[in-house]
Amino acid sequence: MATGIAGKKRYFGWNIVAAATLLTLLTVGMRLGIGPFFLPMAQDLGFSRSLLASIVAVGMLFYGLAMPLAGYLVSRWGTRSVLLLGTVIVVASTFWTVAARTPLSFLLSFGVLLSVGLAFTSPVALTPVISRWFTRQRGTALFFLSTGSMAGMAFMTPVLTYTIEAYGWQATLLGFAAAFVLVTVPSALFIMRDSAPPDTDLLPGQIAAKDASKAEPADTLAFGEAVRTAPFWKIFLGLFACGFSMNLLGTHGVPMLMDHGFDAMTSSSGIGVIGLVAIVGTMVLGRLSDRLPRRNILFAIYFIRGLGFFALLVVGTHWELYAAAAIGGLVWAGSIATSSAILADVYGVRLVGVMYGWAYLGHQIGAMLSSWLGGWGYEVYGTHWIAFGASGILLLMAAFLSLRLPDRGFVLRQPRMAQA
Repeated sequence: MATGIAGKKRYFGWNIVAAATLLTLLTVGMRLGIGPFFLPMAQDLGFSRSLLASIVAVGMLFYGLAMPLAGYLVSRWGTRSVLLLGTVIVVASTFWTVAARTPLSFLLSFGVLLSVGLAFTSPVALTPVISRWFTRQRGTALFFLSTGSMAGMAFMTPVLTYTIEAYGWQATLLGFAAAFVLVTVPSALFIMRDSAPPDTDLLPGQIAAKDASKAEPADTLAFGEAVRTAPFWKIFLGLFACGFSMNLLGTHGVPMLMDHGFDAMTSSSGIGVIGLVAIVGTMVLGRLSDRLPRRNILFAIYFIRGLGFFALLVVGTHWELYAAAAIGGLVWAGSIATSSAILADVYGVRLVGVMYGWAYLGHQIGAMLSSWLGGWGYEVYGTHWIAFGASGILLLMAAFLSLRLPDRGFVLRQPRMAQA
């Protein structure tokens, strides 16, 4: 049995982190890697771009709506059961998607059911077990999930593009389902363990300090009480700004840069730099989040990202574009991991799954709004300043709101909105 004391034996919690990171690479890579599938699906099924785009948008909404349900089921059934259920849904929806030929059946299979299955195997389902196994290095462990997300977008997109060109989108989707089963089922059965050691990964001195301290997270709060407290809504609003900005850049970033005079390859390369640098950035931020106040890390993430959106609007040369992308990439993927770590610190590991699921819904609402505003703002006013400027302002507001979040050791004694 792995010990929680560093240095004696490899801590088993890192096996859970490794499996969760690989699983996140697959789930996020598929849910956010729709691009390679888009035109082949539309051409094969005879769908217009607007129709298929609407189906994808509905899928994003259901991906967000299923997050709170996934968190709730993890708290009731455990991580293993939810992962296996999600795997069954992913496989069933894949076979249905391949056979679907009408807009309604494709909406239900690819848009709704696949999104629900991926949500059940997403970071929301994995955050509670990692939070339960890690105390001293919780930030670092959770940041690995963000690394998996960034790696999923960077790795899955070219792989899916190659396999679709070689074998078609149906065979590629079936191949993904097979790989998904090979990763998820062994991970759920042999690696995921909800019961962590009593002292998790704490060092001996920290165990003694923990035993002597009376300050514990509010692990006895009911969910209804927890969502009426101010820290939850500050996290929710921050993730709204996060989802707004991430989806805006993913959907309208390349068109915006092309409208500003960059060619297609330079524009896509500039956005790609953000994802590549983000992989390194998550590793650095993860270490810092276990050493510095997490609210300060979250402030820096939102603040620098907000300035980055204004920078992307005014860059005029290649080196300015790549410099802005590299700086923004350093903080591109840290907000979700930091937010989930703060939720675990404040509310305890018992509630973190369902709390994170509901907070992530704010992320998806922001993502939907920015997708619409990016297109509407440009069509009506002929400028990207409407959407990208709004994103920058929202991120700066989220940055300063983050400074009012509680730090580790905070005891949430009374569930009232004024509590901060």
